[in-house]
Formats: sequence, structure tokens, C-alpha cells
Amino acid sequence: MAKGFFSRFTRPEPAAAPDPVSATSALPPSPPAGELAEIVRDIARQGLPAASRKAAISLRLDAEVLEWFKARGPGYQTRINAVLRAYMEAAG
Repeated sequence: MAKGFFSRFTRPEPAAAPDPVSATSALPPSPPAGELAEIVRDIARQGLPAASRKAAISLRLDAEVLEWFKARGPGYQTRINAVLRAYMEAAG
């Protein structure tokens, strides 16, 4: 094969594989998979506000209203909910 543009790039030599016995001996034993998923979920939820209960509904809106909310970027459903909540709280 003729030398061309890509001939100036060389692949690095593969590094020697670490000794599996010495590499794993320094690590603590891993928890079972179900327990690990629960640990990760707990870490991810730290500091987050408790999720409020929401109901999935079908709502008919004027096309112009929906496009206006969508044009402001991601999160349009959250913004619609915020407007409805503000109206609810103002109405008493």
C-alpha cells in the first residue's frame, strides 16, 4: 500500500496487560449487582428535592400556544406546568 496522508499516524504499542491478581487485590470486594444499583441511585439522589407526584394526561392546546412554549427550548412541559401552577395559586 502506498504511503499517503494516514501513513504519518502510527498506532501506539499496546501496553502490557496488568497482572490480574495484583490489580484486583488492591480493590475492595464489590457488592452484589442489586445492592450496587441501589447505592448508585442513592448517591445520585443526594441533594435533589423530593420528586412530586405528576399525572400523565392528554391536553389539547392551541397550536400557537404550544409552538410558543416549544420555541423557548427544552423543558416546555415544565414551563407550561409552572404557568398553570402560578394561575392555580393566584386563583386561590
